[in-house]
Amino acid sequence: MVALQQPKNEAVRLSQKITGFLSHCTSTLHYFAVMAVKENFRNYVGRAGRSEGACSDGLVLLANGPSLGEELPRLLAGERAGCDFLAVNYFAEHDAFERLRPAYYVLSDPQFFRDSTLRDRVAALYRTLARKVTWPMTLYVQYYNPEHFDYRTSLPNEHIRIVPFHTQPYRGFRRLEFWLYRHGLGSANFGTVIQHGEYIGLLLGYRCLHLYGVDHTLTEGLTVDAQNRLCRLDRHFYDDGQPAVARPIYVNATLPPVPYTMASYMAELAELFRGHEVLRAYADRLGARIVNHTRGSMIDAYERAEASAPAGLSDMEPKH
Repeated sequence: MVALQQPKNEAVRLSQKITGFLSHCTSTLHYFAVMAVKENFRNYVGRAGRSEGACSDGLVLLANGPSLGEELPRLLAGERAGCDFLAVNYFAEHDAFERLRPAYYVLSDPQFFRDSTLRDRVAALYRTLARKVTWPMTLYVQYYNPEHFDYRTSLPNEHIRIVPFHTQPYRGFRRLEFWLYRHGLGSANFGTVIQHGEYIGLLLGYRCLHLYGVDHTLTEGLTVDAQNRLCRLDRHFYDDGQPAVARPIYVNATLPPVPYTMASYMAELAELFRGHEVLRAYADRLGARIVNHTRGSMIDAYERAEASAPAGLSDMEPKH
């Protein structure tokens, strides 16, 4: 009986390998076709290089989770002195922006380049960036821009360099996937802006990424209201202590607003956290580190700051 079962198992494994290979081939052909039509094959991030004056081996990435409010005082006091900084989304509206003077800024959500219910807030952010930035700063934006939004018109500031990056997902052969990453061709559209920041940091050659404010408590307070709309407590460090209220969550603040279903939201969350695992594997391949300094973070893919550094990697910490 065992002898009969063994050939059957081998046949199943062979079938799975063939199916996986054909699936990867299909994904590869689809990726290159979409890139050829929708985007291109230029490594804008690599060509632009680092911001002027950015020369550290360490990069601090500031997400906007509620924990950043507790972490900012330590950063302002010099906890990561000697590192370069990267900020995202609405961080420029906080007083700490001009004190930390980030070398990099990332905007990837469609609300920043497409008409949405948040258009007024987005316009206010661009005015704030144009007014506040008095140092060399690189702003990274999605190459995909179907409405041809003019960033330069909204940011008439000679200190801000605008660099596009690709976001077309690739789900094929892992070796080819990482080759594409190294050449700036598709950052897998990981799901959150901080993940795009991590990818950009690795592409720029940073050896240690320090994550702050990446709470990722994205299941907190999930409810469904009387209109069958999925709602969530959405908290940020700049909420000034105001109590969070569960509000409907929509797909990319599009017009007209498209609400998430429970199924679509949970599927997107699964893909988002898978993206962190991909970034960890990519960093490992490069010999780089991603360290999560956010207490209580729901991300389980990265080294925690409280844990001891792996042997042989302590020399990769930025020198202070």
